[in-house]
Amino acid sequence: MDDVRQIHTLLQKYAEQKLLLGRSISSLYDHLRDFVVWDSGDQEISGVCSLHICWDNLAEIRSLAVLENGQLQGVGSSLVQSCLSEAVEYGITRIFTLTYQPGFFRKLGFEDIDKKELPHKIWADCIHCSMFPDCDEEALMYQVRDAVV
Repeated sequence: MDDVRQIHTLLQKYAEQKLLLGRSISSLYDHLRDFVVWDSGDQEISGVCSLHICWDNLAEIRSLAVLENGQLQGVGSSLVQSCLSEAVEYGITRIFTLTYQPGFFRKLGFEDIDKKELPHKIWADCIHCSMFPDCDEEALMYQVRDAVV
C-alpha cells in the first residue's frame, strides 16, 4: 500500500511524455495486486510493471516504467519476465501488450499482432481511453511455447 504514490509518480512521469498511458491513483489501488515493483534499495521504486488478467488464457503486460538510472540495466526485462512467469503459474499462455516501445518487447519474444485480435481488451478498457479510437500504440503478443519463461 505504501508504494501506490511512488508508482503513480513514476507512471505519470512517462505519461506526461506520452510514452505510456497514465493511471489514476484510484485505478492503482483497484489493481495493486497486478503490480510488481523494482526497489533500487534506497526506499525508492525505480521500476514497475503489471500483469492484468483479461480473459481465459489471456493477460496483458501494462504500465511498464523504469527510471532512467535503471534503463539499459535489465530492470525492465526483469520486470516483464517476472510478469510472464506469473502468467505461466496461472496457466496463461497468451500475454499481450499495447506499447509505444515495440522494439523492447520484440527483443523479449513478443510478436506483432493486429489490435483486432484483442476484442476483450478493446471493449473492456480501450473504449474508455481518451485515445480511442485513434490509438497509436502497437499490439504485440507473447505466446508461451513450453510453459517455461
